[in-house]
Amino acid sequence: VQLQASGGGLVQAGGSLRLTCTASGDAFYYFSYAWFRQGPGKEREGIACIGTSGRNPSYTDAVKGRFTISRDNAKNTVYLEMNSLQNEDSAVYYCAAERAGYRGSHLCFLSSDGQDHWGKGTLVTVSS
Repeated sequence: VQLQASGGGLVQAGGSLRLTCTASGDAFYYFSYAWFRQGPGKEREGIACIGTSGRNPSYTDAVKGRFTISRDNAKNTVYLEMNSLQNEDSAVYYCAAERAGYRGSHLCFLSSDGQDHWGKGTLVTVSS
């Protein structure tokens, strides 16, 4: 599966953005998806993931309650809705896919180790 992330940009602190990850190629619904980010001088971190079921997503504590990940199997698209953005959210955001093998699973992973496919990043800059 090939992934393309988009939707990044410049936003003021407290504002919102929606990132989109569009997948093509292999069966979209057999993959779990995750969003990662890498800020300046920081390591890449997994921030949100969603299994093939589309339910019970997982979030890292830094974004819990502010970000929402969702997927639309009909559109081969994964979204990351980001609200109440803060300066520390500034980063390059990446989407990634990990083959789950079956539909209906809640499992997903915030670790980069098991991800099978990566998209190019999209830059989010949050200004004060």
